[in-house]
Amino acid sequence: MKSLKTLVIAAALSFGTMGVVQAQAPAAAPVEAPAATPVATPAPAVTDAAAPATDAAAVPAGDATYVPMKPVPGVGQPVDGGLNFQPQASVLGQKAYGLSHHILLPVITAISLLVLGLLLWVVVRYRASANPEPSKTSHNTIIEVIWTAVPVLILAVIAVPSIRLLAAQYEPPKKDALTVKVTGYQWYWGYAYPDQGIGEYVSKMLTPEQATAAGEPYHLAVDNRMVVPVGQQVKLIITGADVIHSFAVPSFWIKMDAVPGRANETTFTVTKPGVYYGQCSELCGVDHGYMPIAVEALPMDKWKAWVRSRGGNPDGAEAAAPAAAAPAPTGPVPATTEAAPAAVPAAVPAAKN
Repeated sequence: MKSLKTLVIAAALSFGTMGVVQAQAPAAAPVEAPAATPVATPAPAVTDAAAPATDAAAVPAGDATYVPMKPVPGVGQPVDGGLNFQPQASVLGQKAYGLSHHILLPVITAISLLVLGLLLWVVVRYRASANPEPSKTSHNTIIEVIWTAVPVLILAVIAVPSIRLLAAQYEPPKKDALTVKVTGYQWYWGYAYPDQGIGEYVSKMLTPEQATAAGEPYHLAVDNRMVVPVGQQVKLIITGADVIHSFAVPSFWIKMDAVPGRANETTFTVTKPGVYYGQCSELCGVDHGYMPIAVEALPMDKWKAWVRSRGGNPDGAEAAAPAAAAPAPTGPVPATTEAAPAAVPAAVPAAKN
């Protein structure tokens, strides 16, 4: 009997304990439930804070204000029946044009006329009918001094501006020069702007139909031009990817070989806006005559718009990194810091389930 009573008492205590546990379990759930409800409130704060940052970052990604410039007939391109150099649009080209037309051309003309006059005089004065007995004069000291001293003086006059022009062609670029990497391929060109964060893009010749629709000369028009600012020095780093090419733009008075494995350098500064054409000037294969060059020179504000349209930064890639990192501490970072503690309780009910 005692054993039976003991079993009954033990069973009653067991059922009582289970009831207490079941009664306390629902009470504990409401205590943790309010702690989890505030998790939803910081979430909108993070989304709202991040949205303005995304919109602000998307603004410099492109610029719709850039419109490709139309070429002007006779400017930056050859003309039918042309006998002169193309009009020069660079500082170096204008110096070279001045040397050619203001110094060399007058000197060449004067020498040619002088020699022609002397030949005509000799032909008439010392012809056989007028001189049955030819002169036996062996030399003339005065004439020999003249024909030695005069050419020396002429060469000295030509040498000074020529050496100055030669030195200007190899003068190191300025610190603020715009760097453009030019790569010659068979048979097209590639351009890159490393300082502005613009990767290489290719420039190929347009078809006759495309060139006509664009209002540009066939064999010279391209799909993607090299675009440079007016008034700022441009430094070209020129190389070749396969064979030797040559980058030549007559209006800028530049011509530099693109040699594989070598980086050649040349500079120019455009003085007026326009579209200027050139071509590869080194026999490079079957399509050598079909790899033209088109350079578009724009005012500084429009050039910056073109850089933005390409996804680059006109102020330089190095300046873009601090500018992009600056808004981070003031915008999204505080909202993320506040939301982080709230995310911890949210994981607790998931662990219990």
